[in-house]
Amino acid sequence: MDYGKYRYQQQMKERESKKKQHVIKIKEVRFRPHIGEHDLEMKINAARRFLGEGCKVKITLMFRGREMAHQEAGTELVQKIIERLSDAGTPEKNPLQEGRTIVTYLIAK
Repeated sequence: MDYGKYRYQQQMKERESKKKQHVIKIKEVRFRPHIGEHDLEMKINAARRFLGEGCKVKITLMFRGREMAHQEAGTELVQKIIERLSDAGTPEKNPLQEGRTIVTYLIAK
């Protein structure tokens, strides 16, 4: 058998298998603890749109400076966001604090 023909067939098999793959995209939406109500609604609507497209959404809440003294306000905001997006997606895991950020992932229903 010709080695060039063999290599060509292997490349065609790889190309066919890549066509059947589904790549999950992650979209990130960032929040701050003292966000205005309208800004919050706009970002929640963007996250809802991303979930509707089938993407995974990363919710990130960032603290700056003295905001770290009121971390409970940040966790309440993340819970509020998860509740508002409960019709479009479910949390993959509980919100996790990593330094100055709280992170959680939502997946489409």
